[in-house]
Amino acid sequence: MSDDIGRIDQNHRRSRAVVHNGLVFTAGQIPDDLSQDIMGQAGQVLAKIDSLLREAGTDKSRVLSAQVWLRTIDDLAGMNVVWDAWVVQGRTPARICGRVEMNNPACRIEVQVIAAV
Repeated sequence: MSDDIGRIDQNHRRSRAVVHNGLVFTAGQIPDDLSQDIMGQAGQVLAKIDSLLREAGTDKSRVLSAQVWLRTIDDLAGMNVVWDAWVVQGRTPARICGRVEMNNPACRIEVQVIAAV
């Protein structure tokens, strides 16, 4: 049996993205600079997703589903400003947004997407 699964930035524990059967599944992406506010952190995360999608041969216009996790729901309005500027109008994905306890309390956002290739 051949393995037609593409793995992007894989290590012993995870892949940053997996490509299989015409779909790209990203792992949850978090910001690198945790000193920024929600808008800065959201921008970093969405830029990482752009990069992973590009490496997988697709782009944000083909995102089908997104999970957005926030440290506090108070960040929802600021995150939505960045999100609305990022998504392709007329091609918005199905999305869930919720509050979760982050591994690092300085991290304000984590985003995971599924996209078509």
